[in-house]
Amino acid sequence: MSWFKRSEKGIQTRTEEKKDIPKGLWYKTPTGKIIETQELASNCYVSPEDDYHVHIGSKEYFEILFDDNHFKELDVKLKSKDFLRFKDSKKYSDRLKDAQKKSGLYDAIRTAVGKSKGKDVLIACMDFNFIGGSMGSVVGEKIARAIDFALENHLPVIIISKSGGARMMESANSLMQMAKTSAKLAQLAESKIPYISLCTDPTTGGTTASFAMLGDINIAEPGALIAFAGPRVVKDTTGKDLPDGFQRSEFLMDKGFLDFICHRKQLKNKINLYIDLISNQPVRE
Repeated sequence: MSWFKRSEKGIQTRTEEKKDIPKGLWYKTPTGKIIETQELASNCYVSPEDDYHVHIGSKEYFEILFDDNHFKELDVKLKSKDFLRFKDSKKYSDRLKDAQKKSGLYDAIRTAVGKSKGKDVLIACMDFNFIGGSMGSVVGEKIARAIDFALENHLPVIIISKSGGARMMESANSLMQMAKTSAKLAQLAESKIPYISLCTDPTTGGTTASFAMLGDINIAEPGALIAFAGPRVVKDTTGKDLPDGFQRSEFLMDKGFLDFICHRKQLKNKINLYIDLISNQPVRE
């Protein structure tokens, strides 16, 4: 029976090869519901059966919020540098190259200007696919430049957060982006230009401790994890069991940290309604 023996020990099949559904054709939600990806896209990437909000990036949010998906991207090729020559299990410079290759992005945020319901708006959207949406010097710089553009052109600003927090490979330079973005948002407030913060799953760490919670109106998608330290860290530190739904958007709204929770299909209408109301303009249909 030697022909029946394993030539190599252990399971060799990669996780993505074990899926019983062809990748790219169907999507399986955490509750087990299966939906065709084309139908999912037409439903704003929300599963119609269980209302699960699928994790998406800047490409999809721009598609949802900009009219006919038309926009002009700003500071496209701004890239991070390994100025500390940081190395953990891998060199930071190599990690950046890998992230750029796998995600097709230059860094963890994209900024763009375009029309939403017929009026110009500036949107900055983070991408979790790029090193966990971590906030490094480029993220802070692109947000700062985007706000400068909004100040020059008097455009409302929307920042969509999806981040694991500060990028440890850039050390204190990453943490400085918290102060940098907060200072820029203060300039925006002084100019009486609306700023809407949308927190998506997950919004954690230094992102939460800075621009994600500084909106004139702070909104979130259903079920989004929004926190500084995650629930596991809080539980280990306090030694106490956490309540159900702890640090999810519904929990935070109940505690007064959010203004409202918005279903993704209503996102475009609700954001533009707020812009019209705060700008004292006629409400667009």
